[in-house]
Amino acid sequence: MTRQISFTKIEKELLPRYRQKMGAAESTEDVKKFFVYIVMELLNRAYDDKIRFEYNHICLDPANSPHFCIDTSVTSLNDFTPVWDNSDLSHIVSRFTDTAMNHYTHLSKNPAKTEAKIRM
Repeated sequence: MTRQISFTKIEKELLPRYRQKMGAAESTEDVKKFFVYIVMELLNRAYDDKIRFEYNHICLDPANSPHFCIDTSVTSLNDFTPVWDNSDLSHIVSRFTDTAMNHYTHLSKNPAKTEAKIRM
């Protein structure tokens, strides 16, 4: 039986800042950017320098389920799978993704609000 690792402590530390950033997002591009930065920080802290995640390794992908992607150059590393498969990381990333997709959908349906914020 494998041991389950939990990263909810990191999630709880990042969540208030993530919510604040998402609430301040003025465009769908802001949502994508804030999502990538928070997931990048989560994964870097979870993998504790065994793997170094960079901005271009992560994306919010509204067109395809599960709506996030992690580059194969990282997921193919030997250190990636044991932590990902034996922890709650995938669930945490999914929760961050759900929040981002809600904001993304809201902003994409209301472009007038976004444009009004930008003009202020």
